[in-house]
Amino acid sequence: MLSALAIKNFAIIEDIRIEFNAGLSILTGETGAGKSIIIEAVNLLLGSRASADLVRTGKESAELEAFFEIDEDSHAARVMKDQGMEWEDGLIIRRVISSSGKSRVYINSRQSTLDLLKQVTVNLAGISSQHAHQGLLKEENHLDILDEFANTLDLRKEVATLHKKIQPLKKEIQALETRKEAAEKEQALLQFQVDEIEAADIQPDEDETLARKRERLQNASQIFETVNGAIHEIYDREGALLERISSLSDRFRRYGASDGQLKKLGDRLDAVSFDLQDMISDLRHYTDTIDLDPESLEIVDQRLDLISKLKRKYGGSLESLFEQYHAMSADLEENLGLGKKIRRLEKELSGLESDIRQKAKALSMRRKKEGIALSRLAQAELGALEMGRARFEVAFSTLASDNPADITTRDNEKIFPTGMDRVGFLLSPNPGETPKPLAKIASGGELSRIVLALKAVLSKGQSLETLVFDEVDSGIGGATSEKVGLKLRELGDLHQVICITHLAQIARYGAHQYRIFKQVVKDRTATSIIPLSSEDERVEEIARMIGGREITEATRTHARELLHTASA
Repeated sequence: MLSALAIKNFAIIEDIRIEFNAGLSILTGETGAGKSIIIEAVNLLLGSRASADLVRTGKESAELEAFFEIDEDSHAARVMKDQGMEWEDGLIIRRVISSSGKSRVYINSRQSTLDLLKQVTVNLAGISSQHAHQGLLKEENHLDILDEFANTLDLRKEVATLHKKIQPLKKEIQALETRKEAAEKEQALLQFQVDEIEAADIQPDEDETLARKRERLQNASQIFETVNGAIHEIYDREGALLERISSLSDRFRRYGASDGQLKKLGDRLDAVSFDLQDMISDLRHYTDTIDLDPESLEIVDQRLDLISKLKRKYGGSLESLFEQYHAMSADLEENLGLGKKIRRLEKELSGLESDIRQKAKALSMRRKKEGIALSRLAQAELGALEMGRARFEVAFSTLASDNPADITTRDNEKIFPTGMDRVGFLLSPNPGETPKPLAKIASGGELSRIVLALKAVLSKGQSLETLVFDEVDSGIGGATSEKVGLKLRELGDLHQVICITHLAQIARYGAHQYRIFKQVVKDRTATSIIPLSSEDERVEEIARMIGGREITEATRTHARELLHTASA
């Protein structure tokens, strides 16, 4: 409950403080006295955006403060607990708006953010002003009102969460399918190129190895003759090198017994002889490896030619050829994996679509059931507000779609983040007329009563502690205003209700009344507010509302009768 409101240097308000009570509180005063400015102050304390032009001329800042009594199990108390704030002594909200446009928010003396303020105050109060009346004419707001009444906001949130998952998933699948189509067109070429390189079975540095082998094959005959000549000179011919070294070694050995130096030289000749024998064995083995077949050179030339062609085709070197091979193989593997990934994502999408269809259908069924209940209850409330012959309906429709990018039901009804339903409030003011959208037929007086009727219906299921009405008496008078006053008093039995009115027939039903007026102090206009605590004060104010500036005993008598019959 809003217990106190303090406003300083705000528009034409210099410095006022108001204390409110439970039940229906009525704010009255002449047009332009500043009643709606007080509502604007409450709006700012609930989290609306501030503007520098609201600061009183000549002042550096405006200050707004409100004190709310809150229960332990209230939403505000839970948010405050989560933020480590004390809540037991109530909630104090303070906003300071500077003339430069900057705004500071304080919650229980702790500087806070506007977002946190909105979280704390989300269920503290609901304000119904002329702006809210016009909002009722907009069909996009009707679904919110119905979901609020039907208590389907949690299910709607589940649908929105699924919608948020599905949309990017559908886009990803579409992008993958586009890539897959493009990949399939180049798949054959990629596969051919990979197969071509794999079939060649080229080894690292094979081109250099083959070049050396080709050179040996070209010189094979000369190499064979050179090696054979060496064997002949060292071993085979008469007087060969090995034979002569062996002869010298024998002579050195013969005299080595008496000459140690000569023996060493003889041993060295023996070692040379052994090395030559090993060399002869190696040379003979080498001759066995010399390829003298002309076809071998042709085979090497063909292999070098193949490698050369592939090198030219794939970058000019074996290194670039291998790089392109690995890249093309990776592309092939990725292309083959696209299908698997698409199938996996499509399976995931199918599950999510099944879930959202089920939840959207369940949401729609609950809405339609509660839509009937809302129509019935609103109809009853309108009857109590002198609109008993009017007919109020909640109309449902869906949007058909064959766009594959959309999320749809099995019957191709488009599912939005809010569900599959489009909702509109229809009204038939008089019997025999076809119900039409509110924006096309509702007059100001009818709209005010529809707002009040819906508030009366919705407030029974809401946790709102304070309801604020501005302009609820727009376009009405006489017996209708009596009914509106009674309805506001009924609401005051369930909630704290604060209502601005120009009609005495409504003001009479207030449990508490405040008079708002302007006065000029030191050549400056300022708004003041005083509680009308005595019956005489209320009689005087209601008489003013009846008769204007000329208050007579007759108007006072009429005002007193209004107050007495209202309390009877």
